[in-house]
Amino acid sequence: MRIGYTLMTEQASPSDLVRHAGLAEQAGYGFEVMSDHYFPWLDEQGHSGYAWAMLGAVTQVTSRVELMTYVTCPTFRYHPAVVAQKAATVQLLSGGRFTLGVGSGENLNEHVVGQGWPSVDVRHEMLVEALEIINGLFDGGYVTHHGVHFDVESAKLWDLPETRVPIAAAVSGKQSIQTLAPLSDHMVTTEPTGDLVTQWDSAGARGTRKIGQMPLCFDRDAEAAVQRAHEQFRWFGGGWKVNAELPGTAGFAGASQFVRPEDVAGSIPCGDDVSAVVEAAKEWHQAGFTDLAFIQVGGDHQEEFLEWSTSDLLPALREAALTDEG
Repeated sequence: MRIGYTLMTEQASPSDLVRHAGLAEQAGYGFEVMSDHYFPWLDEQGHSGYAWAMLGAVTQVTSRVELMTYVTCPTFRYHPAVVAQKAATVQLLSGGRFTLGVGSGENLNEHVVGQGWPSVDVRHEMLVEALEIINGLFDGGYVTHHGVHFDVESAKLWDLPETRVPIAAAVSGKQSIQTLAPLSDHMVTTEPTGDLVTQWDSAGARGTRKIGQMPLCFDRDAEAAVQRAHEQFRWFGGGWKVNAELPGTAGFAGASQFVRPEDVAGSIPCGDDVSAVVEAAKEWHQAGFTDLAFIQVGGDHQEEFLEWSTSDLLPALREAALTDEG
């Protein structure tokens, strides 16, 4: 697997996030993914800067790592024609290192534009239509589209990169795979499930990358790591079907109020035991994933995590034959 680093916009200021991006490349990570949110998951995280402005800055403080949105919803806050323009621009600024990760979104972030929150079937319909528009603009020339959910009138990308922007689609099951794979290059999902990998490989996608994401909480004090993970990441165990529906941080706080620190510690590696992270990463490797991005929980604890990545974590992953990067 290629091992990546998550630029989590919900837990660090924009200037810190850009600085972390440069440090992560120096630490030896092979790619970096950035969340694209309007809200944090919980008040305790405390941030949520504009991802696309930060991505532009990140292209200028990195030179090697691939970059990716993880993930952008191109259907509510953003019109798909504008998403295509933003993605093409970041591809140009990065010298061909960008992948557009897309998904059907969460109520948490999309409710702010006051368009309501339809059923998941409708959200998938909207995402399919959005991808048709984005792919058409990536093809070059003028695009006019009058669909069920979106209208585009004589749009064209005037600054189109030589390297077409790859699209990675977030999926959760057979239905989303069948509808999104033909319009996408790569797969994104939140669980190390081998069945999803198998289904994706047989569904007609243009590419073969299967990209996952795994949280951990590094700290030399294991108890402090557990407490921080519980404070900022107790919402994580709710799963996509729940997390996509809740409208704000108060909802996530309420939904996770009975989650105990030991519950979080049972699902997220906490502390400085590198073998625990390696064992958790093996699940993704064994399921057939080609890429795995780590989330270090806690915006104020990124630099020590990146130092530990260089000295301990990435070498241990290479020794376990989970990656050959470094």
